[in-house]
Amino acid sequence: MKKVLTLLMLAAVIIFAAGCGNSGLKDAKNYPIEDFTFTNQDGESISKADLEGKVWMASFIFTNCADVCPPMTANMSKLQDMIKEEGLKDVEIVSFSVDPAVDNPEVLKEYGKKFNVDFKNWSFLTGYTQEEIEKFALENFKTLVKKPETGDQVIHGTDFYLVDQNGDMRKNYTGLKEVPFEQIIEDIKALQ
Repeated sequence: MKKVLTLLMLAAVIIFAAGCGNSGLKDAKNYPIEDFTFTNQDGESISKADLEGKVWMASFIFTNCADVCPPMTANMSKLQDMIKEEGLKDVEIVSFSVDPAVDNPEVLKEYGKKFNVDFKNWSFLTGYTQEEIEKFALENFKTLVKKPETGDQVIHGTDFYLVDQNGDMRKNYTGLKEVPFEQIIEDIKALQ
């Protein structure tokens, strides 16, 4: 009897520990984001350390994108409004430019204004080389970014990424069509 109780308690601890590992997120990942310090739309440095203790959503966009970036940014703007409506605190949005040679801070600021972005909790980042952002996206978010040698368009993914308070990418969602807004809000709440 004592052995059975010990095994049941051990099983309960294992189940509890497994549940704690993903904070209740279905299909959670756990990809640590490396330290970074980049430049935002106001010319200020933003680092991973600045986001510590906050849940954040990330995307990869560029300002002269001919197709997917405008709807992605509009969708992220809608998500920003929903975050406000829900009264969620300590939630940041970070959009990494995948075309840093073109997207300087001033260009990013104008781009954000077109989508009625509230810059209080949304940073558009640049200030790195093309090679650096391609490597950063692949190694940290497991997504492709590639600027072809000809033309002005950049190949990149269209997902949104949920990052927890410790700077670990926990989940990704489509950011283009049929964005699961309600699920994202629920997942943010689960992390908080």
